[in-house]
Amino acid sequence: MKYMIMLMGSQRDYDVLTGNTPADRQAWTLEEVQTLHKFMGDWNNALVESGEFVEARGLSDPAHTRRVSAKDGVPVVTDGPYPETQEVLAGYTIVECESIDRATEIAAQLINTPHPEHAQLDTEWYVDIRPIAEHAPEPEI
Repeated sequence: MKYMIMLMGSQRDYDVLTGNTPADRQAWTLEEVQTLHKFMGDWNNALVESGEFVEARGLSDPAHTRRVSAKDGVPVVTDGPYPETQEVLAGYTIVECESIDRATEIAAQLINTPHPEHAQLDTEWYVDIRPIAEHAPEPEI
């Protein structure tokens, strides 16, 4: 079964990683960012070696988001980021493994993701794990 491990973040998280730091935050140093990238690379490589890795991608920052909604049957396009949204999908990893328990074990390893001591998180850290539906459900008649 395939599972998506969804990593969450905020615009402010992206800002401190890229040096576009708000006045109340300290930017991550190049060394701190490289340490984070190495950790994620090692985590992904371990999944490749175990045969459980399918795909992983980081997403660009929320400022580049567009939302399409509908108002009175007409599409409405809004550019991000959205001030009412504290957290967004920052990236994902798809794994193929025997059970959701194993996918949870894999995701739990991310608790060790390095962050500098000065890093402040806007929200409580978490990842979501969801099974990927391989087929549309059959209608019940």
